[in-house]
Amino acid sequence: MGIIAWIIFGLIAGAIAKLIMPGDDPGGIIVTIIIGIVGAVVGGFIGGILGFGGVSGFNIGSFIIAILGAIILLAVYRAVARR
Repeated sequence: MGIIAWIIFGLIAGAIAKLIMPGDDPGGIIVTIIIGIVGAVVGGFIGGILGFGGVSGFNIGSFIIAILGAIILLAVYRAVARR
C-alpha cells in the first residue's frame, strides 16, 4: 500500500478504535491518526507473526487486524500517559 493509503486506513482504524474505547485522551485527532497508523502497522506485524496474515490491502481481515492493533496501542498509550 502507498503512504496515502496507510494514512487513510490508519485514520479509519484509529477512529473506530476511539469509538470502541472512548475516553479523554490528550492530543486529539492528531494523536488518534498517529495511533491508528502505527496500530495498523503493529497489528499487521503481530498478525503476521501469529499466522493470521498481515495488513495486505483494503479487505475486512486487514481492517480488523488494523483496528485491533490500534486498540492495543491506544490502551498502551493510556497506561503510559496516566503516569
